[in-house]
Amino acid sequence: MTTPRALDLSVRHRTPEIMDDPGLDPRAHAAALRGLGRIHWVSRPDAALWPRIAALLDQHRDRPLSLLDVACGGGVVALALARRAARHNRSIEIEGCDKSPRAVEFSTRRAAGMGLAARFFECDVLTQPFPKRYDIVTCSLFLHHLDDDDAIALLGHMAAAATQLVLVDDLVRGRVGYLLAWVGCRLLSRSPVVHFDGVASVAAAYNVCEAATLADRAGLIGAEVTRHWPRRFLMSWSPP
Repeated sequence: MTTPRALDLSVRHRTPEIMDDPGLDPRAHAAALRGLGRIHWVSRPDAALWPRIAALLDQHRDRPLSLLDVACGGGVVALALARRAARHNRSIEIEGCDKSPRAVEFSTRRAAGMGLAARFFECDVLTQPFPKRYDIVTCSLFLHHLDDDDAIALLGHMAAAATQLVLVDDLVRGRVGYLLAWVGCRLLSRSPVVHFDGVASVAAAYNVCEAATLADRAGLIGAEVTRHWPRRFLMSWSPP
């Protein structure tokens, strides 16, 4: 990828990401998932999601809530939320789904190694229905992989599957975020897959106004889209 000074980041630049290639070598894929795990540990996307989830848990102490993390990748966000729930003695049933069988296998092993009860399963969220409805449906760092029509379809599917809350966390396109991704991916991972995909993701990301427009077009009327560190947005919507 080129430098942000040469790249016009006022518009999206979608480049196929290496991790989306089903032919990627399994060892390279696993190394990239580990690298992304370190990056997530620093950026803490679960910290942006947790306050809204915790507030909903407080309202429903009579029963465990169910949560689905869509396009969960290596399960980092889902497992971080499971750890937070256990730490705060909150009852929540967490599942994650991903198109990649390797990601599902990786996430399942990590959950077992951490002693967490989270369940992971394969699902192509753009072509397959969710197996059931959930109280909370989340998605982190996947929206920027999609074109507008697929992004709108994904948001609509999430809204239809959520009885209480939809949360979407993703990158904000811009020069600062591009530079942070370039530096951070190289500091936290040796994976060339992460090095390429990190900046490609920022170049393909939406800005806050574009994300709000997607939400409206998907029928998530009144969705709140707010910025948070590091150069990300959180979309929050509750069914009427």
